[in-house]
Amino acid sequence: MTPDDSAPVSAKSPEAKAPATAFGKGFVLDAWYFVALSRDVKAPALKRYELLGEPVLIGRTRAGQVYALRDICPHRAAPLSAGRLVEKPGEGETVECCYHGWRFRPDGVCAAIPSLVKDQSYEADRIRVRSYPVRESQGMVFVWMASDPRVAPDPDHEPPLFPGVVGGEAKMVEWMDFDAHVDHAVVGLMDPAHGPYVHQQWWWRSEQSMHEKAKAFEPREHGFAMVRHAPSSNSRAYRILGGAPATEITFRLPGYRWEHIIVGEGRVGAKQVLALTCLTPLSETKTRITQIFWSDHWVFGVAKPFLRMGVVAFLKQDGGMVNLQNEGLRYDPALIWIDDADKQAKWYQQLKREWMKSRAESRPFVNPVTAATLRWKS
Repeated sequence: MTPDDSAPVSAKSPEAKAPATAFGKGFVLDAWYFVALSRDVKAPALKRYELLGEPVLIGRTRAGQVYALRDICPHRAAPLSAGRLVEKPGEGETVECCYHGWRFRPDGVCAAIPSLVKDQSYEADRIRVRSYPVRESQGMVFVWMASDPRVAPDPDHEPPLFPGVVGGEAKMVEWMDFDAHVDHAVVGLMDPAHGPYVHQQWWWRSEQSMHEKAKAFEPREHGFAMVRHAPSSNSRAYRILGGAPATEITFRLPGYRWEHIIVGEGRVGAKQVLALTCLTPLSETKTRITQIFWSDHWVFGVAKPFLRMGVVAFLKQDGGMVNLQNEGLRYDPALIWIDDADKQAKWYQQLKREWMKSRAESRPFVNPVTAATLRWKS
């Protein structure tokens, strides 16, 4: 353990004076954030989201193109999402503001200002609403949040591709907003030691079932993974899958954690389960946790209501613990990180710092994670 690994971290410490990289401060920028499932973005609806403290309109043209605009009309600041999608001759499809009818193309350029008369030569196309790069991938919509919004961003990488997106559309989706900075949400998600205390269910595990575990980890693109292994014997929920399930758990910046389970690996007819968790920071103090499941396993057809109950229970338990944690965090205490149970949390902080530093220095990202076997009791 290095000296800085166990040192308390506080918002009052020297490290916390750098708002972009300090724990519990700032966001990972120049990155793709999950905002919605593709099936939930339908023309001509205009949907308002908040991302990293910014209002963002997500829409889809009738031709099928998804777009993202800053959800503020530059005229009088009305939300563009309160308007409507229209099509006028010579303009194509535009977003019409509900206040004065200013119309904006999906790329953010103003197409028309209805109040202008013929001899007024104001050039509407000089006005722009900020547009965000947007991608659809594997049935999900991602928005690129740039470090410098004044410059038209050109993403240098694509959204992550997740293994195990099988069986058609997502089988189950649940979400909850947590009153926490995304950093606290991330380390809570990857914390291996809280399960027996926060998630005590007969079908999962209990304090009495705790035992020592050793898991191998290795670096992955923009993150790390707990390499494929047999699930722990005290994780009873895996038993309903039958066979001999093998799981791999991966984390990737800015806030994706997925568990890819293969049942009957190496045999004909192997089934898969992908449990993807997307952490989307809405603001400095609120984070949306979205749980998405894909599978071609029969259990998602038969036991889906019971699985949903379990997912909702987990989210509520984590949300309750976040609220309790906030009672202490409002006093700005120093936080102590220990090996090995907190090693993943420390890796996340190192990944975040390196990401922001590499972008500031215009150089390639160098993954700070090294292969290791971690041991803890849970």
